[in-house]
Amino acid sequence: MKIRTGDTVTVLSGKDKGKTGKVVKVITDSNRVVVEGINIVTKHVKKQGTTPGQIVKMEKSIDASNVALECPITKKPTRIGFVTIEEKGKTKKFRYSKQAVKLEKKPAKDCVIK
Repeated sequence: MKIRTGDTVTVLSGKDKGKTGKVVKVITDSNRVVVEGINIVTKHVKKQGTTPGQIVKMEKSIDASNVALECPITKKPTRIGFVTIEEKGKTKKFRYSKQAVKLEKKPAKDCVIK
C-alpha cells in the first residue's frame, strides 16, 4: 500500500467525495484507511454500570482504493510511484508534478525527477 499514516489524501468516491483529510490509521490486512473527519458515523453506546448511555460520533475506515494522495504543489489528487535517487535512496514521487515526496529519515529536498 502506498498510503502511509500522516499523508494528506482526497476522497475519490462515496458520501464524502472531494473532501480532504489526514490519514490517522492504516489497516494493511483489509486494505483500508481511517481518515480524519471522513466517514463519520453515529454509534449508540448502551449504559454499563455507572457509565451513562451516550451517542458517540466516530470515524470508520474506508477502502484505500477510494482515496488518492494529494499533491502539495497542485493541491489535486494524484497517483504516486517509487523512484531511487542516488544520494537520497528510495522515495515516493508524484506522477504529474514529478516532485519527490519528503520522507522523515531521508528528506528529498526539492528533487525534481525527470
